[in-house]
Amino acid sequence: MNAPEQASELGISQQNVKRVSYSTMLTLAYQSLGVVYGDISTSPLYVYKTTFSGKLSLHENDEEIFGVLSFIFWTMTLIALFKYIFIVMSADDNGEGGTFALYSLLCRHARLSILPNQQDVDEKLSSYAMDRSVDSQQSLALKSFLEKHPNFRTSLLIFVLLGTCMAIGDGILTPSISVLSAVSGVKLKIPELHENYVVMISCVILLGLFSLQHHGTHRVAFLFAPVVMAWLLCICCIGIYNIFRWNTRIMHALSPVYILKFLRNTGTEGWVSLGGVVLSVTGVEAMFTDMGHFSPLSIRVAFTVLVYPSLILAYMGEAAFLSKHHEDIQRSFYKAIPEPVFWPVFIVATLAAVVGSQAVISATFSIVSQSSALNCFPRVKVIHTSSKIYGQIYIPEVNWMLMFLCLAVTVGLRDTNMIGHAYGLAVTTVMFVTTCLMGLIIIIVWKRRIIDAISFVVIFGSVELLYISSSICKVPEGGWIPLALSLIFMAMMYIWNYGTMKKHQFDIENKVSINRIISLGPSLGMVRVPGIGLVYTNLVTGIPAIFGHFVTNLPAFHQVLVFVCVKSVQVPHLSENERLLISRVGPKEYGMFRCIVRFGYKDLQQENYNFDNSLVTGILQFVETEDGYCSKPAMISSGEIGNLGIQAFSARDLSSLDLCHETSTHSQCDVGGTSSDINHSEAPPLKGETLGILKAKESGVAYILGRSYAKAKKSSPVLKKLAIDVVYAFLNKNCRDPDDVLNVPPTSLLEVGMVYYV
Repeated sequence: MNAPEQASELGISQQNVKRVSYSTMLTLAYQSLGVVYGDISTSPLYVYKTTFSGKLSLHENDEEIFGVLSFIFWTMTLIALFKYIFIVMSADDNGEGGTFALYSLLCRHARLSILPNQQDVDEKLSSYAMDRSVDSQQSLALKSFLEKHPNFRTSLLIFVLLGTCMAIGDGILTPSISVLSAVSGVKLKIPELHENYVVMISCVILLGLFSLQHHGTHRVAFLFAPVVMAWLLCICCIGIYNIFRWNTRIMHALSPVYILKFLRNTGTEGWVSLGGVVLSVTGVEAMFTDMGHFSPLSIRVAFTVLVYPSLILAYMGEAAFLSKHHEDIQRSFYKAIPEPVFWPVFIVATLAAVVGSQAVISATFSIVSQSSALNCFPRVKVIHTSSKIYGQIYIPEVNWMLMFLCLAVTVGLRDTNMIGHAYGLAVTTVMFVTTCLMGLIIIIVWKRRIIDAISFVVIFGSVELLYISSSICKVPEGGWIPLALSLIFMAMMYIWNYGTMKKHQFDIENKVSINRIISLGPSLGMVRVPGIGLVYTNLVTGIPAIFGHFVTNLPAFHQVLVFVCVKSVQVPHLSENERLLISRVGPKEYGMFRCIVRFGYKDLQQENYNFDNSLVTGILQFVETEDGYCSKPAMISSGEIGNLGIQAFSARDLSSLDLCHETSTHSQCDVGGTSSDINHSEAPPLKGETLGILKAKESGVAYILGRSYAKAKKSSPVLKKLAIDVVYAFLNKNCRDPDDVLNVPPTSLLEVGMVYYV
């Protein structure tokens, strides 16, 4: 398999393409067109229409058109090219981009972590690598400030959630405005077609788009890049045609002088109209967010070589047409298309709108999945739609929520101008959040001078604040939609995070002392029956309160007891040989172990991942190699086990228990050699404890989960009671159960209920 095929087959993860060949880079650049640039490439459909939808009027000297084009050119150049392509994309988190990637970098370098159960051993992960250079005085001072002021850390979390919620709002507004703008072009050829039919056709397309999400996009993904490339080439050629056909002087508008003339001549009306200009850079955040699917170089090449020049030429051509056809301002895009190629371009435009919508929907799934991993979103079921393409997921609850809201916006507003006003506010807010986070990263992570951070924030932040101020003026005309949605989502996410952290605090305060458990003797005061009991807990140390509750209510428990903690760490991905941390709890005769299962915030639990067998294999290896670790702490990672090159249990035992899941390419059984590599005559004899664990596995595995119910204390304020007793209780009741997320077999599940007060 050649390099391009390998990159495509591996899912195009940044971790796999750090060093790629020239041909592979071009392949990735081509493929990025369909995933990254579908949104920004369709913006010419509605930018001029939305910009001139208000009181801004055109005069004979065309200075308004020249001024708007100048604004578009310099916005594309400053925000998209300089800020994102040249600067922001350098702030990747192990190849991953986006708001949470920036926040993750800050959490690791400045101890801002919102995740519980973080341990020093996590910093030894290969993907946790940090710049060990000496901190500057400014970075030390800023870190000290953040550590001493928890309220600022909370405010920063809320600020990040605001950007995240606005990005989710993009997932609602992008399909509406893109599809509706594309379909509305048919009215030029069929003037008698009523607006209701345009809305109906758009809704049918959106219904089909969302209904097909559960099948995944990998079957048609190979068409995405050709569609976007065809679209970009179409608008590029049409732009060049219109420039030479209607007004070659339009190239003078690239001078920033026309920006000043525009603001001077139009005043308040021109300032308010800038909310439409900012739509020209919709989708720039996707370039950064989707870095993990491609290499930064490939995204940069695709943008600078094809996307950027094509869009600039398209905007210039449409402006040239407008300079001679003022009356067509509300339908200028389709009017500027030469008659012979209208229908082919219309079809390509509709397909490009669907591709752009699909890219944003997929990005929303990814954002929600990351938020859930960081305890900022209720538990949802994440389904893999492709076994070959990295990161393609489907979340049923989110999909139907997006579909309902998207249809509501399309049917309720029925006007791309109003949707554009809402869209502009969402886009500018996300960009401003990224700018502020980058200011902190320049000081804390890159250890640059504070003047560099201030310069970055002032230069780019001032431009974005200008657009935000303009978009806020459009709140009564549709801008209230992203504000309302963001406030609802942000309140939900913050309350969920607050309730989850309070639950963890309760677990820590009420955990059972290990000495108390040991004082009960090896039998733990119960009858120990054959089998393995997995007690799921939020704690990485100590005995969870649910186990004490379980002990007091049932007279028997399993022969082998494993406390399992599934946690997320502040890195995007973990290698499989770093997934498990296994240690012993108490003396050997008690038969108790602890297993910490670590996931990165972008790692996804595979449905076919046989956790039972991987866990038992890890425990067996731990038991067999424990004596070699007598001088070390009683904790061993799966990677350390593999480094020993030891496989103490026989191939016969492995095959009979099916400990290696055949469909898992990263099974823990592969650590230290596979069963086929083992010579029966050379395998050392098994220990008695190992045989006991193997027999316990044959007897079966039971899962013990704690179902907690939060209640606000009677003395709590009314607002807290509302948040905990109503909102959090509703979310906890209606989100996915822990056993659904962990793929626990229902027949092997035991639940222990507890009520805790916060």
